[in-house]
Amino acid sequence: MSIAFIVEEDYIFGEVGAVVMAKNNGSFYTEDWLPIRQILNGMIQLDTGEFVTGVKVHPRNIFIADAGLQNAIIGNLRNFYNSINFEFWLIIADRPVDIGIYLSQLQILYNNTNSNMAKKLIMEDINKANMFMSAEYNVVDTEYFILFKEKRMELIQKKLHTLISGLATSGLNSNQTSNDDLRMILDNFLNGGAHTGFGTVMS
Repeated sequence: MSIAFIVEEDYIFGEVGAVVMAKNNGSFYTEDWLPIRQILNGMIQLDTGEFVTGVKVHPRNIFIADAGLQNAIIGNLRNFYNSINFEFWLIIADRPVDIGIYLSQLQILYNNTNSNMAKKLIMEDINKANMFMSAEYNVVDTEYFILFKEKRMELIQKKLHTLISGLATSGLNSNQTSNDDLRMILDNFLNGGAHTGFGTVMS
């Protein structure tokens, strides 16, 4: 389905009349429409002088724990969220991964193995890895972030400490977002995660 756009003064309108985006010096590159000055030291600096940063939460499967521990973690998380006294965003993003190195290591293991039974098992893993790398599968790592916006650097550090310590109390590890994390989040929203120039599963 094609969508017609009408340019009028400082805005572009879709065919239903909704404002799509404001014009910016006649540029048609997505990056030029974003109010981003730079990404540095794990923070997105906006044109307004504000910074967007936060923490990356390391996932933990609580469902392999006993019921008592599960309830304790959920209760601690509830208390943690209720204690946050500033605006924040919970972000879940899929980071595309490259399993090429893992596949290469399997191939080396296959070539160095003499046992026919072991070769058969390794080949099954190789075939499964090749299947996951095919176009019909989307191999991703699901990552979790808590982001916030702030202008003053001392408040940024205070909020980061609040988030990291609060998550630790809930039994979850976290660290400040990296430049790569923030670029990946932006790429996810702008391109639907289609870009695959990221890191690998194994190093």
